[in-house]
Amino acid sequence: MKHLFLFGIFLFTLSCSNAQKPAKETIPASIKEAFAKKYPAAKVMEWEVEENGFEAEFKMNKVEMSANFNKDGVFMEEETEIKTTELPASVKEYCKKTYPDHKLTEAAKIIDANGKPMYEAELKKGKVHFDVLFDSNGNMISKEDESTED
Repeated sequence: MKHLFLFGIFLFTLSCSNAQKPAKETIPASIKEAFAKKYPAAKVMEWEVEENGFEAEFKMNKVEMSANFNKDGVFMEEETEIKTTELPASVKEYCKKTYPDHKLTEAAKIIDANGKPMYEAELKKGKVHFDVLFDSNGNMISKEDESTED
């Protein structure tokens, strides 16, 4: 997967350019401990520093995932890669109708700290791509700014 999706409503509006890939040593111990407590069997593949905290990218049961923690080490949300065919029908229909010239390339299910599910769909046309976030009922919440691949 070229990149892992951004999380949540407040993080969704941030672009990947706001994330930094820190040296492993720069992640506070409290963040690493919070991750290890929530995901004891997982090993972090990559950490990113984000405006509101930290994101850990990892695999669990051969599925790509990520988890966000705020600066105090409080779990904020989890994102799990899913097949585009696993998106709710209303999400797929919205993407097809609203962006007919775009291809649905990646999908994720997001669960926030309260257990509330959301869905994220990545759409691509040529080198331009963006993510669209949906609530659990398939209603569009927000659209990320478009970016281009290098």
